[in-house]
Amino acid sequence: MFNRLLAVVFILVGLALGGGGLWLLTLGGSPFYLISGLAYIVTGALLWQGLVAALWFYALVIVATLAWALWEVGFDWWALAPRGDLVVALGILLVLPWAAGRVAPSSAQLRGAWTALGGVIVVAVAVALVAMFIPSHDLSGTLPERPAQLAADAGTIPDGEWHSYGRTSYGDRYSPLNQLTPDNVGKLQVAWEFHTGDIRGDADPGESTYEVTPLKIGDTIYLCTPHDFVIALDAETGTEKWRFDPKIAQPPKDQTQHLTCRGVSYADGAGATAAPASADCVQRLFLPTVDGRLIALSAAKGTICPGFGGDDGTVDLWANMPNVLAGSYYSTSPPVVTPQFIIVGGAVNDNVSTTEPSGVIRAFDINTGALAWNWDSRNPDATAPIGPGQTYTENSPNSWSVSSYDPKLNLIFVPMGNQPPDQFGGNRDANVEKFSSAIVALHADTGKVAWVFQGVHHDLWDMDVPAQPSLVDLSINGTTVPALVGATKQGELFVLNRETGVPVLPVTEDPAPQGAVAGDLTAPTQPHSALSFKPDDLTEASMWGLSPFDQLMCRIAFKSLRYEGRYTPPSEQGSIIYPGNFGTLNWGGVAVDPERQVVFAMPVYLAFTSKLVPRPQDQSRVITKDGTAAFNENFGAPFAAEMGAFLSPLGLPCQTPPWGYVAAADLTTGKIAYKHVNGTVRDLSPIPMPFKLGVPGIGGPIVTKGGLAFLSGTLDYFVRAYDLMTGKQLWESRLPAGGQATPMSYWSDASQRQFLLVVAGGHGSTGTKAGDGVIAYALPKS
Repeated sequence: MFNRLLAVVFILVGLALGGGGLWLLTLGGSPFYLISGLAYIVTGALLWQGLVAALWFYALVIVATLAWALWEVGFDWWALAPRGDLVVALGILLVLPWAAGRVAPSSAQLRGAWTALGGVIVVAVAVALVAMFIPSHDLSGTLPERPAQLAADAGTIPDGEWHSYGRTSYGDRYSPLNQLTPDNVGKLQVAWEFHTGDIRGDADPGESTYEVTPLKIGDTIYLCTPHDFVIALDAETGTEKWRFDPKIAQPPKDQTQHLTCRGVSYADGAGATAAPASADCVQRLFLPTVDGRLIALSAAKGTICPGFGGDDGTVDLWANMPNVLAGSYYSTSPPVVTPQFIIVGGAVNDNVSTTEPSGVIRAFDINTGALAWNWDSRNPDATAPIGPGQTYTENSPNSWSVSSYDPKLNLIFVPMGNQPPDQFGGNRDANVEKFSSAIVALHADTGKVAWVFQGVHHDLWDMDVPAQPSLVDLSINGTTVPALVGATKQGELFVLNRETGVPVLPVTEDPAPQGAVAGDLTAPTQPHSALSFKPDDLTEASMWGLSPFDQLMCRIAFKSLRYEGRYTPPSEQGSIIYPGNFGTLNWGGVAVDPERQVVFAMPVYLAFTSKLVPRPQDQSRVITKDGTAAFNENFGAPFAAEMGAFLSPLGLPCQTPPWGYVAAADLTTGKIAYKHVNGTVRDLSPIPMPFKLGVPGIGGPIVTKGGLAFLSGTLDYFVRAYDLMTGKQLWESRLPAGGQATPMSYWSDASQRQFLLVVAGGHGSTGTKAGDGVIAYALPKS
């Protein structure tokens, strides 16, 4: 009876693989699945008859499958697994004594078949074991040692403090503290833990996230929460000092894409020629809110600073905006602080309509809140403050991320997004084409453009410049170059002269795939940097699954969609976009060590799909339902867009892991020193499994003078420490929720210790667990 049941299993497997294999073959894919499907059917038929030939034949099937798998992917364990798991599992069942049916167990012929099949299974398992210990995706190496060369503004911020989102206005995410080292970081333990009480709720949009990097000034930690509370904590104990509630008018969840706060900004007016109206506000915090306000607070007391925009300490960011609709404009990132101004960008809703608010960048007097200048990328020359009753241009490219500031050059460096809709650009004007997906240097006192460098031409992929540019002085051939490191979603790290915008490391224009939808175009070339973490092109052999069945479906999907490499245009057929709009690098950016002149990053590799759906020229919906958020409907454009991660029927990425790394490179040469698989699927699989597949992440790293890098952004719930020079993981600690925020490090005089501070609150769009934790680590008290 057993052999008959097993025979049915083989035949059903063969029919499934053979049918799918025939479909794949008609698409121009591999013939192997059709052939293997027929082989399973033959095995089943022989087994049904109780013939010992079933064992001999299936041994050949395993040998052929093993040879094909090694030919396609080599000794890559995770790539071999779906090619070999089913064939070996069925072989083990077939070699059981009951499977031979009517053949006598004492038969010499049967013993020979058992021996052959068993031997082949042993070989297959041995190959798998060997593959498990071959690091086929790691690049090992060591960063160069070189004499110290600090960033130009390093001396203006006390070593033990963290005054801006990236520690300083240079945005390098570098701490000059060195108490923690590769030798002692393994002794880190929780020093204190604080819970904000602000947790994602049913009224919040799906992409409610906790992305804050706290500040540390004096003996106080300052942070904001997704609902824009500002909280001050004692840096040594985590005890709450004060809390400010802005009482936001939260927009409806179906009109708001993001609910987050990446940080507050700090200004110290001590010694300034002009002073704020209140003595309590010499040291101030500036909070951007989800309902379109900019609020000034006393850093000492958490009270409103009167005189900034009025007695309520508030500037209305909706002023002079076109197309006012709650939830369609807000600022999620901390503004730039200069001695004179507070400079604010803002996010507009992606891909809802072609009549969104403006992406204008505005500078306000740091004491009074009076508008000093405005730079609107669709009207870039008109920087004088806009007049009463006038409005900025609608739907102009915006800057939703964090800008950097060089006080010596008096330039701010603005990472720009795209004009909605992201996936169709047939109606863009000359200024949109110039400033979209670019880094723009503006004169901080006037808002006039100093230079512009575009990272993607005619962006059809949502490849905004997502991250704060990092500023560093590089020593190249004996010359000190004021440089800027621009991390991008497409994986390029553009190293530019921040004074001129001219590349320091070579940038070439490479041919790009052509053939956009009707009414649109594609750029003939796209820029490529000598320092790049761009992914290798996908192939049919890159497709993955837990079994040959879901891998086969991913192969069919791959051959059914349009894919010609990076920058494949979106299409009505459906296109694979790789890297996807999740980005190789996102708003967490990179960390730059100005002494060692190196960069540490967390590159992510996850493909998406993009399908354009023709839409009528009205407000009817074609991809969403009434009452839900209309994201990607693109009202006013000829196409809506269906987008998402490129996933198998089981909801797993269709591409073979790893999907996430830690990596580092020499900024003076562009050479990548190492690239190591990073993170486990413990929190991504139904059963917690600590397999180190290399998982995606969002959030950024920091580096320290002590030779360490820290990162908490992976989609498993850990904060980790790495040896900066080699990338080796040295320590990890379990977090209570997703850690999708960039950590920071500070010094406490009270205990003479260096602290690592991590926020664990989760990320709505990645599905990580929500929370409200703020956790500080330090060495044990001596």
